[in-house]
Amino acid sequence: MTSMTKSMADTGRRIAVIGGGAAGMMAAVRAAEAGACVTLFERNDRLGKKLRITGKGRCNLTNDCDREEFLRNVPTNPRFLYTALSAFSTEDTKTFFEGLGVPLKTERGKRVFPVSDRAADVVHALETACRRMGVQIVNRRVRRILAQDGAVCGIEVGAEELCFDAVILCTGGKSYPLTGSDGDGYRMARELGHTVTRLCPSLVPLVTEGTLCASMQGLSLKNVTLRVRDTEKHKYVFEDFGEMMFTHFGLTGPLVLSASAHLSDISRGRYEAEIDLKPALDERMLDARLRSDFDKYKNRDLINSLDDLLPQKMIEPFVSLCEIDPRKKIHSVTREERARMVQTLKRLRIPLATFRPLDEAIVTRGGIDVREVRPGSMESKLIKGLYFAGEILDVDAYTGGFNLQIAFSTAVLAADAAAEQE
Repeated sequence: MTSMTKSMADTGRRIAVIGGGAAGMMAAVRAAEAGACVTLFERNDRLGKKLRITGKGRCNLTNDCDREEFLRNVPTNPRFLYTALSAFSTEDTKTFFEGLGVPLKTERGKRVFPVSDRAADVVHALETACRRMGVQIVNRRVRRILAQDGAVCGIEVGAEELCFDAVILCTGGKSYPLTGSDGDGYRMARELGHTVTRLCPSLVPLVTEGTLCASMQGLSLKNVTLRVRDTEKHKYVFEDFGEMMFTHFGLTGPLVLSASAHLSDISRGRYEAEIDLKPALDERMLDARLRSDFDKYKNRDLINSLDDLLPQKMIEPFVSLCEIDPRKKIHSVTREERARMVQTLKRLRIPLATFRPLDEAIVTRGGIDVREVRPGSMESKLIKGLYFAGEILDVDAYTGGFNLQIAFSTAVLAADAAAEQE
C-alpha cells in the first residue's frame, strides 16, 4: 500500500474525501483548514456536477431560519442533526460563502440564493477554496474503502491501494445518476458492514391516475393552492401556494416536488391531490364571478364562455369533470351545475398513483442507517476513521435550502472530527 505523495506521509493527518459535491468540497476545505493533508476524489472530470443544476441552476444554499424551525422541515431523523446544526448553522453557511466572495440574498420562504442566481459561482468558490487550502483533487473513481482491525487504513483506486488515516464518504444518493450519484457510496459502506435503509425518491414529480393530466400536458398553473389528502387517515398532509404543471404522466413543478417529500408509503389510491384554482376567491365570490361571466356571454355555448376564467387548455377537461354538456347555452346552465363548477374550481381532485423514478428525484430518501453513526462526529460506530456527510445519510428534508444545509453541516462536523482524531 502506498501514499499519494511523500508530503502526505510527513505532515498532518491523511484524509481522503470521496465525492466532490457540496458535502465533499465543504469537508475538504474544512479538514484542510484544520491542518489535515486532504485528497478529494471525484469520479467526474469536474467538481460539483449535481450542485451546478440545483435550484434550476440558481442554487438554494440554505434557509435563513433558526435551528428549531430548521428541524421541523426535516421529516427523517431530525434529532440526529442537532449537533451538526449547532456546530455549523445556517448563519455560518451564509458567512462562509460571503467570505468566499459569493454575495447572498434571501427570497420568499427564507430561501437563500447567490445574488448572481448562478450555481456555478458557488461551485467555483468551493473549488477555489479547496485549491487555496492545498487540497489535492484527483479525478478518479474509488473502488473500495480499506479497513483493518476495525479501522480505516486506506482506499483502493484502480489497481492502487493508498494509505489514509481517515475517509469521509460524501458520494450522495441515487438521484440524478448522470451526475455521478449512482449509489456507489452505499455499496462501499455495505462492504464495511453498514446498513442502508430503503431507498426511494423525494422531491420528485408525481404520477397520477387517469388521463386528466395528460389532456392538459404542458399547462403551467401559477398562484394556485395545492393540497394533498391522505384518504386512509382522512387528513391533509400538505398545503402550499405557488406554481405547478401538468405533464403526460401527471404533475410536476415546485409545489408538487415539495408535496412529494410529505408522502410516505405512497400507493395507488392512498393520496389525492386537490387544487384550488382560485384561492383568492371564496365560494360565494366565485359564484358571483361565474354569474358575471355568464351574463357577459349569455348567448354562447358553455365551452366558449370560460376564456376569462380558465386557460384554454383546461376548459374542455374542466367542463367534462363538471359533467355538463359543453354545448349547453349559458342561459340554460342550472344553479346546481354552476355549484358543481364552483366546487371543481376550488377542489380539482386528482388521485395520485406513485412517484416518478428515483433517477428523476432531487433527493434520495433513505441511506446509511444513522443508528450506526455518531451524531456528535459523523463517525461510523462500526469502523474507526470512517465518516459520513450529506445525502448518503438517512436524513432528508423539504425544499427550501434545507438539504444543502444538511450537506454543509454534516461535512463540517465530519471534517473537524476526522482532522482532530488521534
